[in-house]
Amino acid sequence: MRLPLRHRIHAALERHLPERRLFIRSDTQTRFIRLRPVTQIIAITGCSLLVGWSVIATSIVLMDAISAGNYRAQAERDKMLYEARLEALSSERDSRAVEAIAAQERFQAALTQVSQMQTDLLTLEDQRVELESGLAAVHATLRRTVSERDSARSQSANLLAQIDGAQDVTSGPSDEELTSTLDMMSNALAETAAHRDASDATAQTAAINAADLELELRLMQERNGEIFSQLEEAMQVSVEPLSRMFRAAGLDPDDLINQVRRGYSGQGGPLTPLQYSTSGSAINPDVERANRILGALDNINMYRTAVDLVPVAQPFRSGAARLTSNFGTRWNRAHEGLDFGMPIGTPVYATAEGTVTFAGWQSGYGRIVKIRHQFGFETRYAHLNEINVRVGQRVSRGDHIADSGNTGRSTGPHLHYEVRVNGAAQNPLNYIRAGRDVF
Repeated sequence: MRLPLRHRIHAALERHLPERRLFIRSDTQTRFIRLRPVTQIIAITGCSLLVGWSVIATSIVLMDAISAGNYRAQAERDKMLYEARLEALSSERDSRAVEAIAAQERFQAALTQVSQMQTDLLTLEDQRVELESGLAAVHATLRRTVSERDSARSQSANLLAQIDGAQDVTSGPSDEELTSTLDMMSNALAETAAHRDASDATAQTAAINAADLELELRLMQERNGEIFSQLEEAMQVSVEPLSRMFRAAGLDPDDLINQVRRGYSGQGGPLTPLQYSTSGSAINPDVERANRILGALDNINMYRTAVDLVPVAQPFRSGAARLTSNFGTRWNRAHEGLDFGMPIGTPVYATAEGTVTFAGWQSGYGRIVKIRHQFGFETRYAHLNEINVRVGQRVSRGDHIADSGNTGRSTGPHLHYEVRVNGAAQNPLNYIRAGRDVF
């Protein structure tokens, strides 16, 4: 049964693939290889499979090469865009740093001017009090002089009346007594007249001096008004950048200043409020205005203290680094700080006043310094090469605390910088940008 079926299959295949023979001839003999239809089908199928596999493999390789080329091209384009963005950010950072330096210089100049104006204000206030005292003394002298003048006039009138009465008497003292009395009365009248004239001259002089003092007092008040206006404008110019900086960092300036004032409650020196005895009279408006300005100066001092306590500075000098990784999600993981690319050994500075709570090696971070600040702030400086502080040490803003490195889980030399508030990670870039208007 099998043999006839096999022959029928061969017979059917021979109509399309006749049997072929492959002769192999040598010097002595000739041999041949018989290629039956089934053998030819197997050979053709094998060749077809080989060719198909080659075509498919070549296509896959070509597609992979094209895809890899596209990926490389896209990566190159992304790299160029990223480098261009970094260059733009670096340029913007440098310009902001220049603006911050200029703003700080203007702030220092304004503070110097405010201090000078405050000194002038206190001097003028002392002069005004002295002038008011002198004016009061002149008015008292003027009143006394007018009273003496009126008394002299009354005495003169009485003497004249006595003389007229003496002339009407028909019988009286002798001529010698009358002459003596008249001489005495004439001398008294002359003295009274001279005293009256002197009193009139003194009164006129006092009136002239009072007018001069009033004019000088009015000019001094106008000058005080100008100084007050300049001081108030300087206060506004000085306070606004600091208040704007704290608001940009997400802080309430009023609450922050109140906390600083509770921690630094000392008073004294030129910022002590002006106090003058009014003896029941109304409070001097100039004194109230001066006290308001002194209060604004005290607020500026509180702002400057708060600036040193809040981490709004950058942890390196301008131009020493560039931003290489932002705050947020990176590689499907939370990146809780900023990475700044910089050479190994670049100085790292504290961004605010605080106390070192950790200085050593921590897994992932490598060598790290942690600093606790006021108001719940904490800053971290990681992947360091050298550490220059110890636990418990008190540091100020701008102190050299470490050198950057490439320790821990790091792909290259850089500084990892974190800002935390009550343990929660914050975007440090918000605080650095906020401080650029001041530093």
